[in-house]
Amino acid sequence: MSLATFLETHRSVIETRLVRVRGSSPREAGATMFVAADALFGTIGGGQLEYMAIDKARAMLRSGAEAAEMDVPLGPEIGQCCGGRVELSLRQMAEADRAQALAAETHRLAALPHVYILGAGHVGRALAQLFQHLPVRSVLVDGRAPELELCDADVEKRLSVMAEADIRNAPPGSAFIVLTHDHALDFLLTAEALARRDAAYVGLIGSTTKRVKFERFCAEQTPPADATGLTCPIGAGGGPDKRPEIIAAFVVAEVMATLTATADQAREDAR
Repeated sequence: MSLATFLETHRSVIETRLVRVRGSSPREAGATMFVAADALFGTIGGGQLEYMAIDKARAMLRSGAEAAEMDVPLGPEIGQCCGGRVELSLRQMAEADRAQALAAETHRLAALPHVYILGAGHVGRALAQLFQHLPVRSVLVDGRAPELELCDADVEKRLSVMAEADIRNAPPGSAFIVLTHDHALDFLLTAEALARRDAAYVGLIGSTTKRVKFERFCAEQTPPADATGLTCPIGAGGGPDKRPEIIAAFVVAEVMATLTATADQAREDAR
């Protein structure tokens, strides 16, 4: 369910926001949860803290209270071992608050990093199943309509016979995972992604032998292509287990770690 649908469905909602965090806590300052009488959207980290905030918000809904504050130590007193301290703001949402929350959500979604899964085979579809639950915009690209139709994940499915164009038109900081049904196409698309020089991640499915062959392919180009920055094999932490779901799990962890590190560095550079 989207935030827009949640707010349309529930007219009385308490916006619960972490406004200050000191020490260790389950979420960062700014984390927001929307509480209705019988539903929730978002999270401030779970555990006893979230339970207390939900209880407080629903008491406000019952009494008609418009605003409240909470100052909660995250220690033995509430059975949560983070050890920090958080301050929360709870507010009944007026129409202006709803509009502001929806605008913020629109901005957040627009800023999500793009992950291009180039190939809708078994591993590509397994990747789509996992990425649909993560804070990314996932795009599954293939020139074969029957393969795309096999994917029931809630991601964009893009039928494209010129995936090179999809790579060129992707926003800066995108991640590209190349796993088509054809080795020659794999090499072409991987080289295209690397040539951008602004990709957060470029991964090519295959063994170390395939990497050597790709590097040879790069050296034969005019001018020679640069394979620096390529991840191949992908999801190497999975070891010898080649089940699509296992490969996908390790690749997703690899991609998300890279995207998170890239975002952290961008925030640090902006300070």
